[in-house]
Amino acid sequence: MKQRMAFIMVFLSIVGTAGGSGAAPERVNPLLVDWDTPEGTPPFAQVQLADFEPAMIEAMARHDAEIAAIADNAEAPTFANTIEALDRAGALLTRAGAVMSTLNGTCTNDSLQAISKRLAPLRSQHDDAITLNPALFARIDALHAKLDALGLEPEQRRLLDETWKDFRRGGANLVGPDRERLRAINQEMSLLGLQFGENILKETNRFELVVTDPADLSGLPAAVVEAAAETATRRKKEGSWVFTLQSPSLFPFLQYSDRRDLREKMYGAYLAMGSHGDELDNRGLLAKTAALRLERAKLLGFATHADFVLDENMAAKPGSVYGLLNELWAPALARAKAEAADMQKLIDAEGGGFQLAGWDWWYYAEKVKKAQYDLDENMLRPYFELERVRSGLFEVVHRLYGLTFSERHDVQTWDPEVKVYDVLDADGTRLAVWYSDYFPRDSKRGGAWMSSLRKEKLDGGARVVPLVYNVGNFTRPTAGTPALLSADEVHTMYHEFGHALHGMLSQCRYESLSGTAVARDFVELPSQVLENWALEPQVLALYAKHWQTGEPIPAELVAKLQKAKHFNQGFETVEYLAASILDMDWHTISDPAVFASQNAEQLVDRFEAESLSRIGLIGAIAPRYRSPYFRHVFGGGYSAGYYSYVWAEVLDADAFAAFEATGDIFDPATAKSFRQNILERGGTEDPMVLYQRFRGQAPGIKPLLVRRGLD
Repeated sequence: MKQRMAFIMVFLSIVGTAGGSGAAPERVNPLLVDWDTPEGTPPFAQVQLADFEPAMIEAMARHDAEIAAIADNAEAPTFANTIEALDRAGALLTRAGAVMSTLNGTCTNDSLQAISKRLAPLRSQHDDAITLNPALFARIDALHAKLDALGLEPEQRRLLDETWKDFRRGGANLVGPDRERLRAINQEMSLLGLQFGENILKETNRFELVVTDPADLSGLPAAVVEAAAETATRRKKEGSWVFTLQSPSLFPFLQYSDRRDLREKMYGAYLAMGSHGDELDNRGLLAKTAALRLERAKLLGFATHADFVLDENMAAKPGSVYGLLNELWAPALARAKAEAADMQKLIDAEGGGFQLAGWDWWYYAEKVKKAQYDLDENMLRPYFELERVRSGLFEVVHRLYGLTFSERHDVQTWDPEVKVYDVLDADGTRLAVWYSDYFPRDSKRGGAWMSSLRKEKLDGGARVVPLVYNVGNFTRPTAGTPALLSADEVHTMYHEFGHALHGMLSQCRYESLSGTAVARDFVELPSQVLENWALEPQVLALYAKHWQTGEPIPAELVAKLQKAKHFNQGFETVEYLAASILDMDWHTISDPAVFASQNAEQLVDRFEAESLSRIGLIGAIAPRYRSPYFRHVFGGGYSAGYYSYVWAEVLDADAFAAFEATGDIFDPATAKSFRQNILERGGTEDPMVLYQRFRGQAPGIKPLLVRRGLD
């Protein structure tokens, strides 16, 4: 702990202040020079907060010059002098922006957020100046018009086609007032998304349930109590226990606390995030965002924002998305109602005298699971120690793809808890450098994600090694125990590492097409398919060992886990589908007058209530994310795209079935095909072409229904 605090003090002294006259004149901004570091990794220890604004402005200026050289080239447009040149341009801006984005997501502060807000409209203006550059688009359009006659290789053809589509979708064909209105919309939306996310982080951090009476801890596992005590100490409330809305605190409390009134308080605070009518209220931001998205879609010739988004996704049309969601909704809702009935029986048997409510679901689900399967989360956590889970994950990937991982201690990171690994192929070739940042901090946004500090591409014929990272908010170690994960957290680790593999194994020529640069409803395939291995019995044998005794997880416990794999699937499917439908409903609004009919708070509350009522969502279940804290959709890149997880699950269930059909979930031939046809290819071809090349057939929904016990 002392070492961590020392690091934080040093880090804050570097990046925590931006006042005064800035850096000394002789100092070189590290974001604007080549990095003499291991594998060209970012020199986080040398970067100061005051570096970001001048670096980003300078990088945009250099990018402008590169774009001008392409657009104003007197030579006739060729693939090399226009499309390839465009793909290479802006490398400095991409690099500096990646560092800034990483810090803003993992260890932000008010100063960094303020810089991000100042830069957001400048970045929007910069991006629009490129997309709306008529001379540049004329060159791209001229090349695209003779696409078939250029004799391009498939990846080159794909890059030209995707570049042309991106420019058209960015408004390159607009003229006059429409073009200027698009610029204004993009600038405003760039700020709205940032503010939405900042508000959620502040909301998460400001709520705390302070417990002073040990009797109020009834039912909570010792590890949860110990973690709450350490949180209290960090928040200067020694002698008490503090519970927060961070996932490792919130959900164990809802699962185990015997105090129904306190569960209600925690659950209510979670559902109310972003809708308190104060400076952190997100309802006005999301209503404005949805209205601007609709206006932009109409400017670009689409009926709704969902039509605009899906035009480049596998689903293609809103009707396809609703068709899939509705096909799953009826059986999932029926299962959820049956689960609720089982819990109500238990409540009545205990003489509870109340109807099952949302703050009861996790608590009674644990009780029902214990009664029906003799299984609860506390029986599993001792076998899911984080370092062993990670080692098991490495072994799974080694068996599938031949990869090996070795920890590095010579690479600078943004926090002392971040670990860095070399990722080597079977022949010893370095494939990537991978960072992992797994524990919650007040300065880190919630959830889990993958991103890159540098993407894979070819430079002068040589492969550029990608720098990929995973971020999570998993259960922290305490003074008495290591980090002991829940089964959901194990799945999340595998999920995000699947995204990382997509970035690390990429073998693409062009950065614009490499790694995860694929359709939104295809990008979740590599992540979700890897989850299938997480709790397989032969995989559990690799890593699931008791953190104290080292004894392997008992066979009878594994059997219980397998028997209970369909437990609570109604709830999990329904809360996810409800959020997906809510997302689609917001983004299939076609009449702008909807947003002018009443104030934002009333609009959001009414619209969400009507959406959930129309599908018949039962009162004891809320959507996985309510609109005011639906960051995926209103503060991230999943608008009209949250359905992607279930769309990709159709693919991943079908893909895993290919492994199972061989009788070996590590079948080398199947793994090689998945790596070569999916993980290495990025966005170089149509995703369904890639998938069918791997699978030999189109995917069907049956494996998904079987997996979720909904068949």
